[in-house]
This record gives sequence, structure tokens and C-alpha cells, in this order.
Amino acid sequence: MSQGYNRVFNFSAGPGAIPVPVLEQARDEMLNWQGAGMSIMEMSHRGKAFIKVAEAAEADARTLMGIPDNYKILFLQGGASLQFTMIAQNFLRGGSADYITTGEWSKKGIAAAKLEGDPKAIYDAKESAYNHAPAYGDLAHNDGARYVHFTMNETIQGVDFAADPPADGRDWICDMSSNIASRPFDVSRYAMIYAGAQKNLGPSGVTLVILRDDMVERITPGLPPMLDYKTHVDNGWMYNTPPCWSVYIAGLVFRHWINFGGLAKVEEMNKAKAAHIYGVIDASGGFYKGHAVEANRSLMNIPFTLPTEELTTKFLEETKAEGYLELKGHRSVGGLRASVYNAFPEEGAKALADFMRGFAERNG
Repeated sequence: MSQGYNRVFNFSAGPGAIPVPVLEQARDEMLNWQGAGMSIMEMSHRGKAFIKVAEAAEADARTLMGIPDNYKILFLQGGASLQFTMIAQNFLRGGSADYITTGEWSKKGIAAAKLEGDPKAIYDAKESAYNHAPAYGDLAHNDGARYVHFTMNETIQGVDFAADPPADGRDWICDMSSNIASRPFDVSRYAMIYAGAQKNLGPSGVTLVILRDDMVERITPGLPPMLDYKTHVDNGWMYNTPPCWSVYIAGLVFRHWINFGGLAKVEEMNKAKAAHIYGVIDASGGFYKGHAVEANRSLMNIPFTLPTEELTTKFLEETKAEGYLELKGHRSVGGLRASVYNAFPEEGAKALADFMRGFAERNG
């Protein structure tokens, strides 16, 4: 059990933990945001108070992630899943694009794109049970591809590309939902980055889109307004009422990590957390088996298996009693999965690692 507020260690793959200082500030401002006399959830998104919140969130996102001036920042709705369709409608319709498949989420991306054009699967790691990501230099791209789409970190398989794509003139579009802001990355290498907020940026309900300016000029004309990125760009992502509360919390999260020391410090922290758990897996003599190959191990999602289903059930029962929750693995991989996003405390990773050592000694 975590210290303070009787909070459990929440290893959920999403929604994930939010920094406690952010939750405390949101609590304190719940009824009366900075003297406005009302909650963020009650105020007009066109009013001066919320515009101040929105502008701060944008500015802090740009500062934290080093987003250049020639990129638009949008706070949209519908999650990353809606982005699978919007990307294809805006940039693919009737044409071809390259898709890299490294797990469940990238599979969903190409499935949505097939309804709009001719996406080419230039890599599929299915034969290895999606336990790795390819090296960028090993990919065979198609002539005429309008963009290259990939998922940087597969939440279910715990597979991470571990590096930005090359500056090769291609328009790389990245689903970064489960490792956004977990380490420094070079935004200029991407035509577009998108991420559901509920793992590293705040609560569910808002999706961050980072879109290079020239991509706006390539949008398919005649799209329904809400599915057209140009609509959202032209209206400052307020064509309709945005998810105000989620944007507000995301803004607090951006500011929290800026004050923490930025993404280099965040990466250092995340490496330390993951090392506690991977260290036990590697030293267990095969009692615990990780899913991803070492070069592509995620710092955010750590899937692993035990020798039998009976031991897996026992592990889940005993960890639940300790206040370690949401450790059951996804059905497509099985076993267990520890998700340790930015706001997950290192004490929780250490506690799980200690439990894993003891469990292996008792049951190995």
C-alpha cells in the first residue's frame, strides 16, 4: 500500500496514475478555480478564465516536449482510436501509406485505414508474437506512400521502438499514447504525433495531437467538420466544447513535470522504476519470463509470465491483498503486466520487485 491517502499501487495499463500534487491542486480548486467562483467544469470554454487555462496548457506542452513553432497543438476528443480513422480520412483517402504492425494497437490502426485507402503493411511482427519492433533501417518503404504510421510503444505487448524515426524526408505519423512525455523525443522527426491522455498526460477524455503545419495543406477536402483537422486548427481546437476538465488536468501535469526537471529527469526516473522489475525477471532463472526482447523493452508496460496458470492466479490474489492492483495481463499475451507510467511511484516498483523475489523463492 502506498504512503499517503491510503492509496494502492495502481499498475493499470490505463487510465494510469496521475501525480498526487496535481490531484491535490485539482481538489483544492474544485469548487472555486482561482477566485472565478466556479469549477473548471462549470465555466464557459469561451470565457477568459478557461482561455487562460487553455493557453497555459498549450504553452507548457510546447515547453515540456520541445514542440517547434511550426507544429499545431490540438486537444481533441475520441481517443487515439478515433485518430486511426481521422488520419486515414485526412491524409490517405484513396491513396497508399506504409503501416508498421508491432502489436494490437498498430493492428487497429491499419484496420481503420483499410476503409479509406490502400495501407501497405511493410512490417508485421506477428510470427514472433509481437515481441519486438523492427530497426528503422530494415524497413522497405513503398514508393508513393503518403505517410508512415507506427505505434511507438505497444501497451499490451510492452514493446517500444526506443528511438525516434530517422530524418529521411518521410512523413512519420506516430501513436505515442502509452509513452508520450516519458522521455525526450525529437518532434521535428514526425509529421504528426498523437496520444490519448489517460496514461501519462492526465485523465481520459482528451487526446493530444501535435501536427506539422504543412500537413494541414494536404488534408482531403470535403470531410465532415469534426473529422477534419483543418476545422480544429482553424478554430483553435474549440470548434465545439472541448473536454475542459481533462485539458485543465493535462495542463497541471505538464507544469508538474516541467517543475520536476523536464523529460530528461522523467526518463531517468522511469528507467530506475523499470529496472527494479526487469532485474527480478532477469535474475529469476526463468521463473518469470518477459515478453519483449531486451532491445525493445518498454519502460511503461512490463508483461511477463509465470510457469503455470495456477501460479499466475495465486500471484494475483496475493498482490491484490497487498494493495497492488491491475496486474493481470491482457488476454492476447496472458500472464501479468505491470504498467509503471510517469506518475507511478518508484516505491511501488520496488515493492512489486521485492514481492516477486519472495514469491519466486516460495513457489519456485
